[in-house]
Amino acid sequence: MVEGRAKKAPLALDGVRVLALEVSVSGPHCSKILGDMGAEVIKIERPGSGDVIRAWDSVVHGLSSGFVWLNGNKRSFAVDIKKPAGREAVQRLAERVDILLENFAPGVADRLGLGSAELCARNPRLIYCSVSGYGQDGPYRDVKAYDLLIQGEAGIIATTGYPDKPAKVGVPITDLASSMYAAVGILLALYQRERTGRGQVIDISMFESAVAWLGYFPHHYWHKGEEPARVGMRHHYIVPYGPYLAGDGVYVSLAVATPQDWEVFCRKVIQRPDLLEDPRFKTSPDRRKNRAVLEEMVEKMFLEQSHEEWLRRLREAELPHGKLNGIGEVLAHPQVMARKMIREMESPVGPVPVVGSPLRLSESPARFDPIPALGEDTEPILRELGYRDAEIQKLRQDHVI
Repeated sequence: MVEGRAKKAPLALDGVRVLALEVSVSGPHCSKILGDMGAEVIKIERPGSGDVIRAWDSVVHGLSSGFVWLNGNKRSFAVDIKKPAGREAVQRLAERVDILLENFAPGVADRLGLGSAELCARNPRLIYCSVSGYGQDGPYRDVKAYDLLIQGEAGIIATTGYPDKPAKVGVPITDLASSMYAAVGILLALYQRERTGRGQVIDISMFESAVAWLGYFPHHYWHKGEEPARVGMRHHYIVPYGPYLAGDGVYVSLAVATPQDWEVFCRKVIQRPDLLEDPRFKTSPDRRKNRAVLEEMVEKMFLEQSHEEWLRRLREAELPHGKLNGIGEVLAHPQVMARKMIREMESPVGPVPVVGSPLRLSESPARFDPIPALGEDTEPILRELGYRDAEIQKLRQDHVI
């Protein structure tokens, strides 16, 4: 039970303890998923400075937007793991948790005496999960990894942007993909441990996570020798598809993915039934082959009406459609409001708005415990480990905590 925090309704991961040797995005996002569902997450931070993401900006009344995003529902244990006394405290903690999550560079945890071999020997039920750029082995094991670099190496950037200029995905997609695979792997290992009684080691890489998300592109390469062209806001294989600029300067998104959709689109939306007889556009492969001509026609037509008119026609035709919203519009979106996705979370600077968890379990509501101040849980955690007041004072004098 976390000291000083109110008892809440039973959650899916109640009683599960996570020790997080995490920095930046991939590790913290994984442990956030687990913490939101009730796990007790103990976040190891460097005394004095904490997780590097704490210093990325100060936009949330002095707090970092990244830290607020990723670190609610956690306890902050500020301890110097480079010092023997700090390592000993963390090793003792690792004997009492279910999961250890780390996203240091490969080899760093081992050199600190916090690697999987040592800690799993101390705690055979421990599930030890490592998240890294390229994995724990292979020729790229020690290559430095950031989301931008992995997006490039894994082919994401090659498929994104316009023909004359590539672009990266705006959010750190490889961090998020790897963190989600890590969370799934941890939950699978927990389930397997129920049957075997043993923990295991999980090795997740940002690179492999991104490669796994390449979808249909490898199949077009294997079977047709195609490298995907960059198509901007369009779809690589479905035409028409994407946001189109209406006459009043607002983009309207649509997808014409089936033969039936194409017929409805021509008859009811753009009111051009003659295009149904045009051999250039008969089938989806035909439309893809003649993409440039068809896209130019649709773009010109959309400039002739307001976005409200196009949305009305698409709605009445029951075709997939939507707007291209800015962040402010998303945060005020009727669906966001109806589903109460914007919540309030306590923090060292008072209540702050946060985006809630998308996990909706009927018997396990998401948790909203505070965002911790740096090191606020250090002394309670040490006492839980059996440290006496004099020992804690000595650790503080030695700048271990």
